Amino acid sequence: MTLHFKMNCDVIKSNNLASEANREAMEENQFVDIAALIGESARAKMIWNLLDGRAYTASELAVVADISATSASNHLAKLLRADLVKVEKQGRHRYFSFSRPEIAYAVESLAGLSSHSSKKKEKETLLPGIKYCRSCYDHIAGLVGVKIAEALEKKKAIRKSDNSYLVTNSGWTLFTDLGIDKSELMNNRRPMTRQCLDWSERKPHLAGQLGAQLLNSMLEKNWLKRIKFSRELIVTTKGRGEMQTVFGIEV
Repeated sequence: MTLHFKMNCDVIKSNNLASEANREAMEENQFVDIAALIGESARAKMIWNLLDGRAYTASELAVVADISATSASNHLAKLLRADLVKVEKQGRHRYFSFSRPEIAYAVESLAGLSSHSSKKKEKETLLPGIKYCRSCYDHIAGLVGVKIAEALEKKKAIRKSDNSYLVTNSGWTLFTDLGIDKSELMNNRRPMTRQCLDWSERKPHLAGQLGAQLLNSMLEKNWLKRIKFSRELIVTTKGRGEMQTVFGIEV
């Protein structure tokens, strides 16, 4: 009886180990597949340009990747199958964008590896405007984005909690004054806040639903302006004054 029980335990343990090994092998293969998809030069350029949070046609993405429209469509089909991008049809056109915010966060984090390149290469490839103020998918990044997050912490509007931020009562008062409705953010599966590591500043900026709403508010109030076909954001004269008043920062 005891021997039989021991044999059963050994079989269960062996099956569990085999199952764990299979799961690890599967996860490894999935990682290799995703890395290969993102690492291909043309696809990497298209993915990088989708970081501005807008949707683009295959033809537009073909231009930024410097490939033919047919080749771009083939690359996008692979990204669609991997659920890295989604497509929406409007009339005769099909518009591609990231399938979910987590894709943008992962790409922004990968960009942080470029900060370890040589200073000469960095000066040649990074635009000062992009590092100063840009959109990271649907929220503010760059020096301005980091300054805003730090100012909100200093004013005790938010505080770090694991990989997100907790919004205080005084914080909600501040965001409400900016036209952000707390009730609209509560019943949503997407995280309310997230610390997104800024690849150029190497510090976190505010992401998640709240980060997206903050960017929308600042665009609507004409504090910031977009540049066509670029992630760069222009801080307006009005925006500089309002950010000094609201956040206590000089930009």
